[in-house]
Amino acid sequence: MGEVRLDYDAALIRDMHASGLDAITVTLCDPKSYEGRAYDEAVQAVLDHDAHISAHPDLFLKATRTSDLDEAKRSGRIAIFYLFQNSTQFGRDLDNVDLFYKLGVRSAQITYNEQNWAGSGCKELGANGLTLFGRELVDRMNARRMLIDLSHANMQTMADTVAASKTPVIVSHTACMAVHRNVRNTTDANLRLLAERGGVVGLCQMRPFLTAKRTDALPDYFRHIDHAVKVAGADHVAIGSDRDHRVVEMTDAYVAELKREEGANFHEEDWPLFINELNGPRRMEVVWDGVRKLGYPETVVEKIMGANVRRIYQEVIG
Repeated sequence: MGEVRLDYDAALIRDMHASGLDAITVTLCDPKSYEGRAYDEAVQAVLDHDAHISAHPDLFLKATRTSDLDEAKRSGRIAIFYLFQNSTQFGRDLDNVDLFYKLGVRSAQITYNEQNWAGSGCKELGANGLTLFGRELVDRMNARRMLIDLSHANMQTMADTVAASKTPVIVSHTACMAVHRNVRNTTDANLRLLAERGGVVGLCQMRPFLTAKRTDALPDYFRHIDHAVKVAGADHVAIGSDRDHRVVEMTDAYVAELKREEGANFHEEDWPLFINELNGPRRMEVVWDGVRKLGYPETVVEKIMGANVRRIYQEVIG
């Protein structure tokens, strides 16, 4: 899970691809929107990304099934899967799950940071979990073979959804609460529950979720990966960067961009979000090297670097 912004130029995309990145799941629109605005923005985001992919057929392939990964690799392109980081675009109309599936969306989070019709996000007060409507949403997403993502959920919503879903679920971008406490991180209990039901956890590269260090933070990222493997098992851990692929410089203009995009989620003391060695389009090469240095067999490295995600996509979306 990462970013392919519409303003990325071809050179940046080719650098991403050259790092070994053959496929990516991208967030389509602002997950902080609710009600009719969320629906309208979601539809427009599908149209915008469809047009962008169509305008760059040499760089991208819109992916709606697992076999598209093979076609993208064969043709030297990046396969792009669509994700919503909330379920607010569905409103309370489950037929919207069908609509967005027909438009090519293959994954959606149950919640973002706060409460919605389906459940509670990680920043919500109290310990409310999956709602009655949320259970209906899980059933419909299962029926339509849309992958359920539990990133940003609170621990009760996460546990409830893992138990309610008839198919494995993903937490595409999080970190380990036992390694570093952060409201966005996942407990060992839920990592085990996720793995028991065949799910996958993706370890993000957002520095504040990983460590309090502002320098020399790269080893902490691999500590989270190693911990997740020890707790959930090698068949259930993946890379979930949740990061911009540009080389980010903390200029006044970039900080202003962040404030516009993040709104109340922007906390200047958390920035920069990036780890220096992972700041740029070829960071997956650094990740490959670091995972190998953890001492796993090459088969386990391959699972973490992509095979586990492919497996859950094959099992859920087909």
